[in-house]
Amino acid sequence: MSEESIFGQKAKKLYKALCQSEWNAMVAGIIVGMLSVLIMAWWRPWGAVGAIRNWGDWIMYGVTTLVGSDVGIFAFYEDAPKSILISSGSVIGIGFVGGAFISACLGHDFAIRIPPRLELVKGLIAGILMGIGSTLAGGCNVGGMYNAIGNLSANGFTMWFGLVIGVLAGLKYIYWEMEAITWGSSGAKTIDFPNGVRTMLGIVALIALIAGAYIYAGNEDSDYIASLSGILMLAAALGYTMQRGRWCMVQGFREPHMTGDCTLAKSVALSIFIVAVGATVLKYSVPMRADGEAVLAPINYVRGTFGWGSIVGGAIFGFGAMMAGGCGSGALWRVGEGQVKLWVTVLTFGLSNSIMTGWFKDNDFEADGFLGKYVYIPDTLGYGVTLLMIGAIMILWYLIVDWNEDSNKLIIDM
Repeated sequence: MSEESIFGQKAKKLYKALCQSEWNAMVAGIIVGMLSVLIMAWWRPWGAVGAIRNWGDWIMYGVTTLVGSDVGIFAFYEDAPKSILISSGSVIGIGFVGGAFISACLGHDFAIRIPPRLELVKGLIAGILMGIGSTLAGGCNVGGMYNAIGNLSANGFTMWFGLVIGVLAGLKYIYWEMEAITWGSSGAKTIDFPNGVRTMLGIVALIALIAGAYIYAGNEDSDYIASLSGILMLAAALGYTMQRGRWCMVQGFREPHMTGDCTLAKSVALSIFIVAVGATVLKYSVPMRADGEAVLAPINYVRGTFGWGSIVGGAIFGFGAMMAGGCGSGALWRVGEGQVKLWVTVLTFGLSNSIMTGWFKDNDFEADGFLGKYVYIPDTLGYGVTLLMIGAIMILWYLIVDWNEDSNKLIIDM
């Protein structure tokens, strides 16, 4: 066998490992954690709901221009939202979905998957619940829990508690639905594409993302716009990793109680601790950029929802995520692989979160302490004890789900 053919086989093997094989969940969790730290160091923590809300804001603003801003909730939309291409949250969402789309296309997973009617209805209702829950909690599973804990904020733990309640309730609902509802279970359809077409679409999308990053980086009038180049590419890497690893946080809460599988739960626990270590490094003594601005100010992802807001919001969000079949980030990468149910979910998620956020801001609910308190844990415990506490809680979670995998004590029967 010639050296060229050996090299070709090695290249194909590497392509298969990077672009076609499903990634190990623990590896995916480590990569997600590291990318989360990198995007924090670049400029800001990432999230899913910021993008989804911005897109919902634009839909509501468009309707407002037709009906007028003096009608009910449309008073929240007198002014145009920040541009979809300029809002950092939206750019994260675009990059994230783009990265997931590239992964799905190169891995030959992309297809337009139209679910049965019941699933479409569930997707619609799920989005509404996720929008309401994420408003109450101050973020979805990413900003309200994963990055909140990672950014040393107490409200992340209370949303975590709420998510467990919501996921367990959602699991009971799914069991009931399987036995009691037969309507709308047929009519699923898949629009497939030839592998060559999917590969070409993935390459085109990759080129478009790189071109977009270069356009942002070349902006000499605004450092903010130039910085969106890194935001776009790091978010794309996150979307790519999650789709390739089938990495969905809500499954980390669901599977230990449904099948006993604790793989994703362990992965999420490890990933959160990696983010917490990174945030501690970046927030301790608050290092400054050359322009005098903080690299990562302590207040980032600390929300005034440490109380009933994040618990109730987490429960509502968790129930909605179970109906949707994906959390905030999971919904977005599934959008990128062509799942129409999640397209519907993201649409209603964006609209309900936009309306609820407008109402909450208009009444200063969070600022006035109605939802809970702002609690930055290091202010009370210091950075060292805070990091040790988060590490201990993640180890405890790891041990509990690992024990459950053998004992099945936490599994909920149908």
